[in-house]
Amino acid sequence: MPKHVGIVACSAEGAALCYRTLCSEAPAVMGTHQHPEVSLHTFPLGRYMEALEREGWDAVAALMVASARKLASIGADFCICPDNTIHQAFAGVERDSPLPWLHIAEEVAAEAARRQFRRLGILGTRFLMDGPVYPEKLAPRAIASVVPGELQRQRINQVIFDELVNGRFLPESRAYFSAVIDDLKKQGCDAVVLGCTEIPLLVSDADSSLPTLDSTRILARAALRKAIE
Repeated sequence: MPKHVGIVACSAEGAALCYRTLCSEAPAVMGTHQHPEVSLHTFPLGRYMEALEREGWDAVAALMVASARKLASIGADFCICPDNTIHQAFAGVERDSPLPWLHIAEEVAAEAARRQFRRLGILGTRFLMDGPVYPEKLAPRAIASVVPGELQRQRINQVIFDELVNGRFLPESRAYFSAVIDDLKKQGCDAVVLGCTEIPLLVSDADSSLPTLDSTRILARAALRKAIE
């Protein structure tokens, strides 16, 4: 029997994309209308935001672990979280969680290595772009990471929290992200990580001058592989 996948969600739009990807791509390897058992739990995004604004990573980890415990109680075998930012709390999550986890940045790093990328632009929330989540996972594979400039990071963060998490995907924001990616290409990046769960709903390969690493879908595919291994 396939393993039961537990999704620890933070923001709804990206978590829904992760869930849909897992279920829609499963029939190709499992058969018509088949996919692993999947359960999803999320606390209100506002509770995460309260902790993030004060950089309370212990509080973030506690929320993630509480979700994992709920998922374990209904039979989940392992957890994933399609939110890049809150992986900064992952050490505390691993320590206290009743279930094993896949790490989104590890899966992206593995895919980048498979595709032989060596210098990645990182797009995401200000917490992610300023934080250690991707550098820590890319460095052991000798993959460099680059973030946009300060003003660009501010604008990207604003788009994420004012628009994307609320299901608003505006043409002018898509154009802005495309321009930022152009700048990253000029800095020598050979691919760009769409490192916020919702960015793949705004930006596709057609909008990008660099190959994209869609963290949400990469994680969902890794979860599918683990569920049926």
